[in-house]
Amino acid sequence: MTSKEALQTLLKSYYRYYNVKEEGVEPPFDAEAEFLAQDVQYFLVKSAKLGESESHEYIYFAAVDHLTLEQAQMLDETAWSRGMARVEPKPNHRNSDVHLVILAEKMDDDAAAFLKKLRRYESYHHTFWGWSHYRVIALETSSGRLTCNRMGQILKKLFGNIKSAIKKESNEK
Repeated sequence: MTSKEALQTLLKSYYRYYNVKEEGVEPPFDAEAEFLAQDVQYFLVKSAKLGESESHEYIYFAAVDHLTLEQAQMLDETAWSRGMARVEPKPNHRNSDVHLVILAEKMDDDAAAFLKKLRRYESYHHTFWGWSHYRVIALETSSGRLTCNRMGQILKKLFGNIKSAIKKESNEK
């Protein structure tokens, strides 16, 4: 399975809850996804609000043939800077997380080690106005090897379907 085919398989799982954009996406990314959740808590009646919050997620997808260290660094910096440019901290802002998803047919070991060590976090007004986490996950489609940073661990379940599709395809060949 090529990285472009794996991207199409992955995007199917995002279409239900995210606004996915595949056309008109600025390079180096092949697709973007955005999620917004607003929550309001009331006390007995709707006129008595206890609190409200907004959560955002900005996901950047890249499908490459060969992921090198330099390319991983460029994708990392671009995703974080574009995601942070979209954050609007305010009193009801809970979080705005940025995700980087890389699908590569081949991934260098130094690029995988770099992605694994990534740690980025931003707090707004000492977390009174929310925070931003950075999640990174990369899949080598030729072998099914998965690499993620500490915050990206929760994304591993999503990639189980793609890894099984890769194994199924390699068994058929």
